[in-house]
Amino acid sequence: MSNDLSGLVFLTLIAGRKQKDALLEALPEAGGRLVNIVYGKGTVNTSHLKCLLGFVTEEDKVVITCLLPGEKTDAVLEMLIKKFNFDKQNTGIAFTIPVEKLSI
Repeated sequence: MSNDLSGLVFLTLIAGRKQKDALLEALPEAGGRLVNIVYGKGTVNTSHLKCLLGFVTEEDKVVITCLLPGEKTDAVLEMLIKKFNFDKQNTGIAFTIPVEKLSI
């Protein structure tokens, strides 16, 4: 029995935990399957002055992974930019890897 995995991509995104629920709702609607989450902590050190001025980046992060059909990749990445502002600094990072290129 062989499974053809060509055309699938493995999406990884890192964002603040405040966005977790909205991301977990949006990804399956956009075609994401086998969604997995892992919690993490960022390594950004902010100065005391930045904290006083309210320029504090969120240290608590969530790493979300899922499988996507390759043809939906551009739409999902565009959704992350428009709906979650991933094109802005300190909001999130997302990338895909073709499943056929992954090794286990």
